[in-house]
Amino acid sequence: MPTLSEKLLRQDNFPHVVTDVKALVDSELANKSGMSGTAIKVAYKAVTAFAPGYYDSAISNMLPAFVQQLDPHWQGFLGSGGSSFGDYLAKNGDAVSEDLLSVTDQLAGSSSKGAVVKAYKTVRGSAGKNITEALPGLGDLVQRYMARP
Repeated sequence: MPTLSEKLLRQDNFPHVVTDVKALVDSELANKSGMSGTAIKVAYKAVTAFAPGYYDSAISNMLPAFVQQLDPHWQGFLGSGGSSFGDYLAKNGDAVSEDLLSVTDQLAGSSSKGAVVKAYKTVRGSAGKNITEALPGLGDLVQRYMARP
């Protein structure tokens, strides 16, 4: 069985995975409400307004590192005998979220875009919760690609 990197980052899959990840993020954002939902929506708008194109390139640039962080969880899922990677990720939400946040923390720490760093810092405190809520969808996305020939 191929690794996540071999499958998701393959030249014919990569652009589609990026598009699907962006759609997942957009869907998750649309479903946010309350104070933390407003904060993350404002941060998203700040990034897309003050750093045009940054969001798209950031997803493309971070995807290999996200896949690398997800691979041990994929291996654990395969060994668990479970049927849904999304459920598996949700059950291990805190650990998976922290693994994925290590990627975004690194990007924010090396960014020269002040607006991006400021926006990230405003939502970082609630980011783990937001990522955990998105894990079932992320797992389903990954599993769909892994099931393809």
